Amino acid sequence: MNAANHQTELLIIGGGVIGVCAAYYLTEQGRSVTLVEKSDICAGSSYGNAGLVLTEHAIPLAAPGVVSQGLRWMLDSDSPFYIKPRFDLDLLRWLWQFWKASNEKAMRRVIPVLLALRQASLELFEQLNAGDMSFNYKQNGRLFLFRDQANFEASIKEDHVLKEFGVTAQALDGDAARQMEPNAHPDIIGGIYYASYGHLAPDLFVRALARVAESRGAVLHTGTEVLGFETLGERIATVITTRGDFQPEQVVLAAGAWSPSLARPLGLRLPIQAAKGYSITVKSPPTAPTRPLFLAEGRVAVTPMGERLRFSSTLELAGLDMSVNRRRVAATRRAVGEYLNGMTDLELIEIWRGLRPATPDSLPIIGRSPSLQNLILATGHGMLCMAHGPITGKLVSQLMAGESPTLDLTPFRVERFT
Repeated sequence: MNAANHQTELLIIGGGVIGVCAAYYLTEQGRSVTLVEKSDICAGSSYGNAGLVLTEHAIPLAAPGVVSQGLRWMLDSDSPFYIKPRFDLDLLRWLWQFWKASNEKAMRRVIPVLLALRQASLELFEQLNAGDMSFNYKQNGRLFLFRDQANFEASIKEDHVLKEFGVTAQALDGDAARQMEPNAHPDIIGGIYYASYGHLAPDLFVRALARVAESRGAVLHTGTEVLGFETLGERIATVITTRGDFQPEQVVLAAGAWSPSLARPLGLRLPIQAAKGYSITVKSPPTAPTRPLFLAEGRVAVTPMGERLRFSSTLELAGLDMSVNRRRVAATRRAVGEYLNGMTDLELIEIWRGLRPATPDSLPIIGRSPSLQNLILATGHGMLCMAHGPITGKLVSQLMAGESPTLDLTPFRVERFT
């Protein structure tokens, strides 16, 4: 039996927000694009995430004090940050690099890079929202709520650091926080408001962009899993899939948490761990928050999405494990009830989990492969895939066209880990 052979100019591996944004901007250039996705468009972590367009709060996951906090959390399966005990050399390497990045100097180096990435993406979101697509985009800020004075004061100190980079935030006492969010419990002792945050319905956004890319001629092959590659010299000659072989001129690897396993046969080691997150989507009650919230000590994001309300939480390093830990789902529900009134007995729409591709330094991997001439890497965005999607897609299109990129790509090169 002969496998089907497909010739294509550009092949994108991955149908999440990164791959679809790349398809959108590449077809905008008039290029011939094929995208392969092992499941369906927007079926992975792009589907059930918090839908936040983060701008101001650019403190990386690897920050001073995180390691000591994480050590207290990581063996508690109910905690916001859990590491499943296992012997895994890739995980140990990742944790070592994470520890090396968790210091003041590294944090200050990363903050301006994240801010530039987010600002560039925000501008593209605004352009996309001005078009004909509908994805419930709003920009009315985000309110952090605190129940613990020490945590509140620590976050205010973080804002003093961010202020050095041009970020402004509004610290509120408990009464002012409750005035901004009437559902907040009486024991909320304070809040911090970031005015420039945006939010959207992530599934509507990714699928809208996919439809536009298709209308421009992109071919989207869903249910098509990449099995391996054939190389010729320093180039990928063939991408072998469950639906036949593809002979592309250029390849974009945007497979999220599955990128390391796909890259390994190509001789590339990508320091990415699958960071499992959960969300609970309910029918929006009449008293639902009108802007995104962050329940600080519970580490729960609350996002209004039109007729839906979503609670997103936790970071779990458990490998490519898609099981649902019901204790962690219950912990999220408890946290919501500890901060907000009127959030019990809500009509459940969906409990979701997904794997986010996390790098140890909180920066994505964007750029050409150091060893393969026709491979571009676009992965490792962690919990910020949605926020960084448009700018990553734009940067991929600029790399493909040989244009000067909008941002300096040096901080995103995979070589930084070697």
